[in-house]
Amino acid sequence: MKKKKKKKKKKKKKKKMKKKKKKKNNKTKKKMKKKKKTKTKKKKKKKKKKKKKKKKKKKKKKKKKKKAGCGKFRETRSQTMMKDLCSHGEAGVRGDPGPDGRQGGDGLSSPIPPMQFPAFEWAQQSGTPGPREPDLGAARVTRRHRKLLLKNTPAVRALNSSARPPATAWERLSLIQEARKRLVREVCAKYKSNSKGAVTPHHVSRIFVEDRYKLLYCEVPKAGCSNWKRVLMVLGGVASSTREIKHDAVHYGNHLKRLDGFDHRGIAERLESYTKVLFVREPFRRLVSAFRDKFENPNTYYHPVFGKPIISKYRANASQDALRTGTGVTFKEFMQYLLDVHRPVGMDIHWEHINQLCSPCLLDYDFIGKFETIEEEANFLLQRTGAPTNLTFPSFKDRHPQAERTSARITQQYFAQLNASERQRAYDFYYMDYLMFNYSKPFKDLY
Repeated sequence: MKKKKKKKKKKKKKKKMKKKKKKKNNKTKKKMKKKKKTKTKKKKKKKKKKKKKKKKKKKKKKKKKKKAGCGKFRETRSQTMMKDLCSHGEAGVRGDPGPDGRQGGDGLSSPIPPMQFPAFEWAQQSGTPGPREPDLGAARVTRRHRKLLLKNTPAVRALNSSARPPATAWERLSLIQEARKRLVREVCAKYKSNSKGAVTPHHVSRIFVEDRYKLLYCEVPKAGCSNWKRVLMVLGGVASSTREIKHDAVHYGNHLKRLDGFDHRGIAERLESYTKVLFVREPFRRLVSAFRDKFENPNTYYHPVFGKPIISKYRANASQDALRTGTGVTFKEFMQYLLDVHRPVGMDIHWEHINQLCSPCLLDYDFIGKFETIEEEANFLLQRTGAPTNLTFPSFKDRHPQAERTSARITQQYFAQLNASERQRAYDFYYMDYLMFNYSKPFKDLY
């Protein structure tokens, strides 16, 4: 009997334990269900919030698009001379023709779609002395790349024909400056990885200093640099007139100070407080101008140093006289050298990229002028810096004055010697300069 009672008690205990476990399990299940419900509710709320944010962003983008654009949408008063940026090639305020002969001042065009550089292996080439800034990439350029990247092009705002024109030439040129600087900043922010790096003496090696008028001028060969040096020499008291300064005194004298000649503190102080000036030129015209100057005229440096290796590598059955002197380099041979991954001789400042010479992504220039309208813009700058009123920017050529200036027509004649593929590669080579300074495509067949 006792054993039976014990068994019954044990059974009762087991039943109670099972009931308790079931209750606990039910409670935990309920809790889990509640948690799942709360999680799903939270997820739904988050999704709703994300959708709302996306809708708001889309609305904002639509509003921005309506404000932006070249002549298609409404503009503000502060954008009044952005026509200079939107005009074909931005050859200047007066609308100079581009290298393909089209007029630049009246028609409006969007900025060139950003893209990567072609596969030029910079690390394998000997270049301009000093460390080169890394270029944007080594991927081959294709139409597909351009279409994809077109969506991310920095917006260049333009002017509607109905906008009120600026009151004075001073105001007009000031607005052009604002537009150019804004475009450079946008391009640098998007495509340059080292735009916030440290400034080294190499970055400022092409910059000339004028302490009295607090000017820093970055030298871009074939973009009016000889006459700019004359102006700096007059400002520094070296000469009383630009006319009396000869070519050799400009390029081989020690009359001008370079910024890399100062210590770190001197460089930093001048970059902070002086007016930083940069003048640029349409890349193909600048290139042709350099070729004509260095290879079509007698030259004791460029013929032996560049001409001899170019003829040796790219001319079949070259004569002994050509190999010995390096004279008679053709434009096609010169372009073969320039676009070659394994060049027989390094780069030169006369055909180096402007963004490599003057580091505009690192130095944030206060004034960006254009060779196409150099006299008007240089005189405007001199006025603004308080230069003597009798000092104006010289208009004469200091070398080969009889030779015609490198115009759009002449540039077209030289590039007609190349096939479509070579022209495309040349455009890709200088693409960053075209994009950063808002010069449009020089030929219709380029993509």
